[in-house]
Amino acid sequence: MTSSPSCSSFADQGLSAAEIADRFDGEVAGDPGRRGHRLAPLKRAGAQDIVFAVSRRHLDAARSSHAGIVLVQQDLAPVAALDSGRRSYVLVANPHAVFAHLSTLFHSRRDFRPGIESGAQVDPAAHVEASARICAGATISAGARIGAGVHVGAGAFIGAGVEIGAGGYLYPRCVVLEDTVIGRGVIIHSGAVIGADGFGLAQEQGRWIKVEQLGCVHIGNDVEIGANSTIDRGALDDTIIGDGVKIDNLVHIAHNVQIGAHTAIAGCAGIAGSARIGSHCAIGGGAGILGHLEIADHVTIHAMTLVTRSIGAPGHYASGVPHQEARTWNRNLAALRRLGRPGR
Repeated sequence: MTSSPSCSSFADQGLSAAEIADRFDGEVAGDPGRRGHRLAPLKRAGAQDIVFAVSRRHLDAARSSHAGIVLVQQDLAPVAALDSGRRSYVLVANPHAVFAHLSTLFHSRRDFRPGIESGAQVDPAAHVEASARICAGATISAGARIGAGVHVGAGAFIGAGVEIGAGGYLYPRCVVLEDTVIGRGVIIHSGAVIGADGFGLAQEQGRWIKVEQLGCVHIGNDVEIGANSTIDRGALDDTIIGDGVKIDNLVHIAHNVQIGAHTAIAGCAGIAGSARIGSHCAIGGGAGILGHLEIADHVTIHAMTLVTRSIGAPGHYASGVPHQEARTWNRNLAALRRLGRPGR
């Protein structure tokens, strides 16, 4: 990768088609000096905008747009077929991934001045690297260690003994409770709670007795945790989130769960205690996984699916019934009930 201006200057200086191709092992069809200053959707792209095309339909839409630079999949169309006189095309292996990398260049959350703002509460027994930023109203408890370049937003709470690796970004009012260990480059959005007690209870004479949760939470590198999501500490063993895991908003991960590297979990999913999720999985929105189950690597669970048994092989798994008119559903449900009656 070639040297480049700072992230904050990309919007002003832009990137030329040639610079994009050089960064991402692509080739240019058209003017290599044409510059893009913004990322945009196809429908409203202008002459200074960068868009991407991953299908024939997208490419046709790009040709009819006003976009200045189009990221195109290398095997999608021959160079001769591109209208390279009107715009510049950058042919790359994965246009969507390149678009994602460009988004981090044009928009950086990490453009901040280091230091501890007035109104922040940092315990004398905590260690905060000089290059970190602690915003007003944030609390850093005794024994916490805040790594280089970490941003802790306003009103965030960092508990005793927490470790946060270099380059993390914690949005305002997130909560990281005691003894949680967080890797490098982790993003935690507002309202997330990491390390709360798991739902550990025992029955005694018809009453529930709390089981103290004695484990903690370990979060790997390059993890993102969405707004108002919760990850509970372990009961005895730790809750473990692997490297590169991406967790959407309003996701609940219960105590002792283990999630393998580079798994993505969409909003409102719930994973019950002691489940084991493999690497490179995709869990759709609203899905539920019961406790103590094991999910193999490279499994996709579709939205609203309830997983009641372990999944031992890669593949796509779905359950649930798509919505339908209520009277039709009631008739179908009645038919299903009749199927279960004795003598049928």
